[in-house]
Amino acid sequence: MMKFLVRTVANAVALAVAVWLLDDITLTGGSTGGKALTLLLVALVFGVVNAIVKPVVRLLSLPLFVLTLGLFTLVVNALMLLLTSWLSDVLDLSFHVHGFWTAVLGGLIISIVSWAMNVMLADDRS
Repeated sequence: MMKFLVRTVANAVALAVAVWLLDDITLTGGSTGGKALTLLLVALVFGVVNAIVKPVVRLLSLPLFVLTLGLFTLVVNALMLLLTSWLSDVLDLSFHVHGFWTAVLGGLIISIVSWAMNVMLADDRS
């Protein structure tokens, strides 16, 4: 359970950094506490998308991963971020990603920050 919470908080921080750095990734409305709650909910959606949809997409696009020596990961991450944006809209969360190239850059930022947060918050007791 603790590992799940750490990953969710890491994803929320990574999403917040992407919102802060990129103008075309927006989190609108509400107070600071409301935005923090929205970020946590979007992080949960993002985690579910990455846990359920991403493995299927990676398996189906395996030849492209091999052909591009792994660079296709950027496209898959962008698609997962766009799917999260769409699901957030369906769930009436105020998180939006505008455009594919913004999603590519946002996916890269989220991957780097999430990795760094997981390293810093990792529990050595596994």
